[in-house]
Amino acid sequence: MNQQAIVSRVTTGMRVVDVAGRDVGTVDLVQRGDPNAVTVQTPTADPGGSLDELIESATPEEPDVPADLAARLLRTGYLKVSTDLVPTGAVYVLADQIASVTDNEVLLEALTADLPAEE
Repeated sequence: MNQQAIVSRVTTGMRVVDVAGRDVGTVDLVQRGDPNAVTVQTPTADPGGSLDELIESATPEEPDVPADLAARLLRTGYLKVSTDLVPTGAVYVLADQIASVTDNEVLLEALTADLPAEE
């Protein structure tokens, strides 16, 4: 089964388990891949805008990781997983790190330590 088909079976709230059987957390966001995604653009702030607009424009878009990894995530597809295992509270799973999807669980081909944390 191709990775896009696997990602399309995942829904928010599903439990995520790594290859060692460790509970990683729950799916917070499912993003299907876009093979044409090349770059991640961050909106620029209007220096004449209000403080609220400045704060909003500085808020990172998903995925909140370095640009090279973000581009890869956007191309392949990914899951954002809420977890207590990292200080930022979330990790990202690349589509090719998903081994299988059952009715209520996502099994990974990777260890929790290998999952990039949200910045």
